[in-house]
Amino acid sequence: MYAETEVGCSIHPKFTMKTKIGLKKPKRVSKYGVAPKKERTYKGVVYMSKLEMDYRKRLELLQKAKYVKDRVVSIEEQVPFPCTIQNIKTGTYQLICKYVLDFKVTYEDGRVEYVDVKGVKTSIYALKKKLVEALYGIKIKEVRKGEF
Repeated sequence: MYAETEVGCSIHPKFTMKTKIGLKKPKRVSKYGVAPKKERTYKGVVYMSKLEMDYRKRLELLQKAKYVKDRVVSIEEQVPFPCTIQNIKTGTYQLICKYVLDFKVTYEDGRVEYVDVKGVKTSIYALKKKLVEALYGIKIKEVRKGEF
C-alpha cells in the first residue's frame, strides 16, 4: 500500500509530480485464514493447517501411550481414495473425484480410524465424505478445533 503526495517540480513551477511514500504492504490473508507455512511445519512436513499439525503431534504422543487401547501403531498421512463408478452400458470405470484423507490411524488393539481434521466444512467436502463412506464402507471421523 502506498500513499501518493504531490511534490513541486524545480524545472517549472506549474508542473508537479506524484511520488509514492512507501508504507508496508498488508499481509495477504488466505481465504480460510490458514497460517503461514512456517507455523504449519513440523519435522520438515508442511501441513494444510495448524490444527492438522497439532493433531499429528497428538498421534505421536499416543504412540507412547501406556494403555493398549490408546496406543497407536501406525499413522498414514494424506491417504487417497479414488471415487470411481462403472458405466452400465460399456462396463468401463470412470474416475469421478479423489478424496484425500488426512490420517489413517491403526491402534494396537487392531482398530483402524479414518480421521479428517477440519477447520472449515465446505459442501464439496461433505459430498465427497459421504461418497467415500458409501463406496469404501468406512466411517470418517471428523475432528474440529477443541475436540482433541
